Amino acid sequence: MKTSFTLTTFLLLSIFTFSQSGTIKGTISNTTSSPILGVNTIIKNTIKGAQTDQDGTFEISNISDGDYILSISYLGYKTKEIPFSITNNGTLDLGDIVLYEGNELLQEIVLDTKRKNKFSRKQSAYVSKMPLKNIENSQVYSTITNQLLVSQSVNNFEDALKNAVGVNKLWSSTGRSGDGAGYYSIRGFSVQPQLVNGVAGITNGFINPSNVERVEVIKGPSATLFGSSITSYGGLINIVTKKPHSGTGGSISVAGGSYDFRKLNADVNVSASDKVSFRFNAGYQKDNSFQDYGFKKSVFVAPSISYKVNNKLTLNFAYEASDNEQTNQTFLFFNRSAPLLFNTVEELNYDREKSLTNNDVVIKNITQNYRGEAVYKISDNWSSQSIVAGGLAKSNGFYTYLFNSANSLNFALYAQDTDAKTRTMNLQQNFTGDFKIGDLQNKLLIGVDYLESTIIDQSSGWGYLHSVNAQGDLIFSEPEVNADNLKAILSNLDRNNIETKQNVFGAYISNILNITPSLSAVASLRYDRFEYKGDINDPSDDHQAYDESTFSPKFGIVFQPILNQLSVFANYQNSFSYINPELTAIDDNDPTAGTQLQSFDLEQANQLEFGVKTNLFNNRLEATVNYYNITVDDKVMGFGASKQQDGTVKSNGIELEVNASPVNGLNLRGGFSFNDSEVTKSASRSDLIAYACRSWGRYII
Repeated sequence: MKTSFTLTTFLLLSIFTFSQSGTIKGTISNTTSSPILGVNTIIKNTIKGAQTDQDGTFEISNISDGDYILSISYLGYKTKEIPFSITNNGTLDLGDIVLYEGNELLQEIVLDTKRKNKFSRKQSAYVSKMPLKNIENSQVYSTITNQLLVSQSVNNFEDALKNAVGVNKLWSSTGRSGDGAGYYSIRGFSVQPQLVNGVAGITNGFINPSNVERVEVIKGPSATLFGSSITSYGGLINIVTKKPHSGTGGSISVAGGSYDFRKLNADVNVSASDKVSFRFNAGYQKDNSFQDYGFKKSVFVAPSISYKVNNKLTLNFAYEASDNEQTNQTFLFFNRSAPLLFNTVEELNYDREKSLTNNDVVIKNITQNYRGEAVYKISDNWSSQSIVAGGLAKSNGFYTYLFNSANSLNFALYAQDTDAKTRTMNLQQNFTGDFKIGDLQNKLLIGVDYLESTIIDQSSGWGYLHSVNAQGDLIFSEPEVNADNLKAILSNLDRNNIETKQNVFGAYISNILNITPSLSAVASLRYDRFEYKGDINDPSDDHQAYDESTFSPKFGIVFQPILNQLSVFANYQNSFSYINPELTAIDDNDPTAGTQLQSFDLEQANQLEFGVKTNLFNNRLEATVNYYNITVDDKVMGFGASKQQDGTVKSNGIELEVNASPVNGLNLRGGFSFNDSEVTKSASRSDLIAYACRSWGRYII
């Protein structure tokens, strides 16, 4: 069993000063006269605004005489605009203001200067694909806000994810084709950041956090609403990008540091009119490794535009493009065919200062993602969201790795001249409704999505360059690692000519039923159909093409003993994986025995979870504590002719996350997580020990 504890402290102190002038105030409630906490109120074309408190009241001061429009918005409610005038620096009381439910998707403005807890944003329209407060949600998720990232001067995505309880980095971005982004562990299962604004957003390189508004780590099997292609059994990572908003302004930031770290970023927002807003984000970043060789650099641009056609229709478009270049991260692969001659890195005597590479051995990643969205209000209770999204991720250059030779302390360096790209196209249509059947309130989501992926690989084969010891010394008189020597070796190898395609169609429905104001239940179901077309350039592999379909359910229940302040929840969540057929040796010990096509059933993951969520002391103390248990059945185990689908994996653990703002200007974030993952069954792998456990703990103040 492996246990890891990490301690981090974050403090943010802010001082606000206010001058006296005109004032506007009021009270905001819903149609049942209940006050609404956290409603955003902003004076259009200014930066003045406030959020409502526990009693639904707000107050905005320091307003000069003149005519204005107050914009009032909150997730799940129709935005309201109220014209008003200030004269003689007076105080204007708007009295009671009623908001009507109307499923405003993703258009809200968050007033960060007035929010008590800047490290928490406990409401989202992405987690459940409909606007829902965290305390009402039976699923657990962790939000990393932009304010938290700014307070820590975060300059890379890996450091950003350190703020999510229960997330651990497995390895950094490699830049390789297919899965070159960083790998992380959530609840004992590996995951990559492949979701942007709720839809597929692929990358093979590292992610620049300058265009990140927040990161949502959605925990547990989540295939019911998001499918299985971009999620894992442990959850998923959704990146929410910066979007256009009303008002005009911008910022330019410059940073520098050790290891020749340099960063330049520009963020500009312009409102051309009340209907059109444009935002442009761009940046450059470069830093070197602490080792003898190694660097990475990135250039990105991210324009976006929002056009409010009328009171019913809003069009949004966003585009991100990045050009990354980096040396390979030092990667030591251990040989699993024989016992290792060492048990720790110290016994290996590995020199961490040696990169075992060269600065001209680089891999480049070009990534482009686009998203077009149309949000239409069908009626006061129904809305439509239509999304067209796509992406391109390229990997070009040298990818290398070091493989531990059997019964040795030496490592052989292998390399590939990578030339590959992945294209995706994603269509999604969601309808959301808020209505009553009798006395029971319903929030209904009906949606369909389609994801098409194409992978084109024209990379070289793998070539051997040399062998080194753990101190970086050449074992034999072999070529040094540099671009010229790698080109000479790899130029003689055959190159791939592979083009594989697959597509997934999904249809889902989810309903949140408010049985009473304090008791709600959610039931969701997905139909998913997967089609794998194989390599279209190789007719001989047509027998590997296949299609398969399945259903994925999700259930949850939430009880609030103290409405909007304390909830007890439980959930059942499901996920699955399609396993492609493959040709395997009939007999691993007899190369002349030939091959056979081996097919597999679906892998299935099921989670049971329960816990408590709080939002106490006028939004000053938000906490989630939960226990989960995940079981993966029909896990494919083994390799070659011995590969069988007879494994069972279990993962369980506890998590605690706390966000507190005990006094204005002081923000605290803390958490603890513990995970125990083990292979409990694998008849085909008798070499595995009975219980292979991995446990993680994290304590953050």
